[in-house]
Amino acid sequence: MASYKYSARNKNGSLVEDIYIAENQKAVAAMLISQGLTPIHINEFSPPTDLAEKFNKWQDRRNLQLDDVILFSRQMYSLMKAGVPIIRSIRSLEESSNNRALQSALGEIATSLEGGLALSIAMAEHPHIFSNLFINIVKVGESTGALDQGFLQISQYLGREKETVNRIKSATQYPKMVVIALAIALAIVTIYVIPAFKGVFEGLGTELPWQTILLLNISDFAIAYLPQIIIGIIITLFLLKKYVKTTQGQMYKDRLILKIPGLGSIIHRSCMERFSRSFAMILSAGVPIIQGITVVAGAIGNVYIGSKLAEMRIGIEKGDSISRMAKSVGLFSPLVIQMIIVGEESGSIDEMLLEAADFYKSEVDADLDALSTVIEPILLVIVGIMVLILALGIFLPMWNLSSAMH
Repeated sequence: MASYKYSARNKNGSLVEDIYIAENQKAVAAMLISQGLTPIHINEFSPPTDLAEKFNKWQDRRNLQLDDVILFSRQMYSLMKAGVPIIRSIRSLEESSNNRALQSALGEIATSLEGGLALSIAMAEHPHIFSNLFINIVKVGESTGALDQGFLQISQYLGREKETVNRIKSATQYPKMVVIALAIALAIVTIYVIPAFKGVFEGLGTELPWQTILLLNISDFAIAYLPQIIIGIIITLFLLKKYVKTTQGQMYKDRLILKIPGLGSIIHRSCMERFSRSFAMILSAGVPIIQGITVVAGAIGNVYIGSKLAEMRIGIEKGDSISRMAKSVGLFSPLVIQMIIVGEESGSIDEMLLEAADFYKSEVDADLDALSTVIEPILLVIVGIMVLILALGIFLPMWNLSSAMH
């Protein structure tokens, strides 16, 4: 959809100028002719936007939460079930929305619907709000006449997604805080505390242990090159962020995440739960298997696993069974593969995938409950080692001097 500025003449010969949102110039011309106007000029119109407006739109998109999309899906289900027309439903939700990005998108979607576009096509114009999975479920709902059930499935799926993400964040919040606090403490000790002891150590007149020499060298280096270190860290973070945005960088990052002890297996199984549940939802809605895998592979949140699922799709296109390809990509557990085999034999692959999703969910829940008990000992060991090095480096020379005096 785009904005077009047109000039036309009415039956009285008067000039009429306005802006109209349509799919192309032909659609604008058809609209004008239907209203008894004679088109003169139709040109694509891009309204000027200042930096402040661009920043506000960017900020609105950042403020958009998953809760907003879940609430929209639930409200659409209720309105569709009650028999409210789609355009009227969209307009009413536009007025009640608290997020300006979603509100603006709903306004444009309603205008597109009034112009004759399908809801799924209108939503596809806003990929920062509606994912490919969301749009495809809506598309299936439109074609089957069960749009209300489509929105119900989406709201339930997103609700489970939010619950899993929140539990992972909650489980990793404590380790993040400990690591940040430890990094700040080490920086303070290196820059301020160790230099204060330097004069004392030099006045001892004895050979310093290697721990103390190491701390002094690190402190001298950090103080001498502090601006360069800060600039280097900033440049490194910038380059890493830029690299991660590339396909290769995102693939490497997502693959590396899966190798993190403890947390990697949780993320892996969480992605597999998401795939199993989404794929089951797609298949039960009547989407072909090949198209379903393509849609779901791009919506599970991990590029590496998505690429493996794409390999699975290629094998199925060549004639292999789902279970055989699921085994070959090495993502599914043996129990889930057996479930898929049973689903293929019984013709109820979608039901077996839901069983697999529940299985993965129970495993993820159990691992999340045990995650803190796994991480805490590891953190204690790391903190203990760092404290031991600092203590030996600072106090060992004093102990040696005390022993020599006696």
